[in-house]
Parts: sequence; C-alpha cells; structure tokens
Amino acid sequence: MTHPDQTDGRAAARQVAETLKAKAGVRKVPARAFELFIVPGFLNEHSCNEMIARIERERRPSTIADDVGIANFRTSETCDLDSADPEVRSVDRAICSLLGLNGAFGEPIQGQRYDVGQEFRPHTDTFNPGQADYYLHCADWGQRTWTAMVYLNDVPAGGATRFKLIGKTIQPVRGTLLAWHNLLPDGRPNDASLHQGMKVRAGAKYILTKWYRERPVTSGSAADASYQAQSAG
Repeated sequence: MTHPDQTDGRAAARQVAETLKAKAGVRKVPARAFELFIVPGFLNEHSCNEMIARIERERRPSTIADDVGIANFRTSETCDLDSADPEVRSVDRAICSLLGLNGAFGEPIQGQRYDVGQEFRPHTDTFNPGQADYYLHCADWGQRTWTAMVYLNDVPAGGATRFKLIGKTIQPVRGTLLAWHNLLPDGRPNDASLHQGMKVRAGAKYILTKWYRERPVTSGSAADASYQAQSAG
C-alpha cells in the first residue's frame, strides 16, 4: 500500500519544474535526461555572509552514507544550520517559496566548506534502493526528491559543480542557486543526476544545501537520528 504522504510528496515534486519555468530569472539547463535549473542572484551579499559566518563557527568534517569504498570520497566540512535561527529560517523559506514546496518535506539546511584540495567525488543525492542505507535513511521520510544548493562566495579557482552525464559544469558564483530533480517519473533515482564538487584550487568554497523528501520530515524519527550522523548529499 502506498503511504499517503509519499503520494503527496512525489506529486508536489513533479510540479516543481513547471513552477521554476514560470519564474523570472530562472534558467533551465537544456538536458532531456535530467531537470536542472540555475537561479543567479538568489541570495544577496548580506545573507551569503551571514551563512558563511555560521558555517565557520560550527563546521565539522563531512560524512556520507556510502563512500563506495573510495578513500577521501568527500573531504569537505559540514555545518548543520539551526532552523530556529531567524537568518537561516529566512533563507529556508525563500528556497521553499522558489520551488513551491511545503517546508514540511524539507530536511534542515546544511552548510559546507571546501578548502584548497577538498572535493566531493561523483555521487547522487539519493539512497540506493535495496541497500541497508536505503532502509535506514528512507524508512520514515522516503527518498530525496529535489536538491537546492546555493553558492555563498566566488571561488578564485576550482570548486565547480560538474554534472558529467549531461555535460554541464557550473562555476561557483556568490548567491547563485542550483536546483535539480533527483528522481525519475516513477520514483526511481535518476542516474543522470550524478554530480561532483570538483577540487578547490585557490581560496575556499562555501555552499548551502537543502534536500526535499517524499514524506514529511519529522524530528525524533530513525531517519532524523541517522541524518545527524551521515548524509548522502
């Protein structure tokens, strides 16, 4: 039997692309296999600086759900941003409004920092059906539907986000938001969403990431506990 909230979450996720296409200043990347949008100037300088300051205070080594057995698969640092913080809440609401998604389906926003030489090797933001991590991370909230990522600063060299299977590489520009759909119409993970955070060659890269799920995200669940420990992002 299909979980009623899962049906609602998937249906809402399928509407996001049309919502974004209708908004001024939003650019759709021309790719048949994958829905990817770029929104320049989504966050202003003040908001970017505020988020960077919070990441600097709270950053810790990043973790992942599955490193596919490769050492140094993800070498960034991560910050779990406080949803009760007015600045964070303002950014969260702006992302939800842009995508037209109910905030109940969104994970808390994370911040990441990449220093020189740090990277995140090619990965998807979904969990692999049939594997142990899938049952752990998706039992309560369901699969990840959309990803929203915001560059918080210009990077002097390196740090691009590369979507290899659609031949698109995007350079970090402060305030620019990327949004992409992680699933196929039938709810299976879309392998075309494979992407990587390329090595930073000079300076540092700061980003925000927010993921949306098929079912409402609630605290105190098994998924909530596992989320605190590791992420597929």
